[in-house]
Amino acid sequence: MTAAPAKRRSAWPSILRRGPMENLATAVIGIGFLMLFQPFALALYTWSFVTMLFGTLMFIVVSKFPE
Repeated sequence: MTAAPAKRRSAWPSILRRGPMENLATAVIGIGFLMLFQPFALALYTWSFVTMLFGTLMFIVVSKFPE
């Protein structure tokens, strides 16, 4: 009987793995969405699109990271 090969670990730090970074990108998109629909501060509304765009671009890049 042969032993199962050991799973190879990536050299990436655990904080830069796909899972945590996708969660962070999703949170940034959610924050931008909340900024867009709040009625209190014009500055938050002004930066909401940029925040959502940054979160979306971050999600696209992070989806290429290793598991």
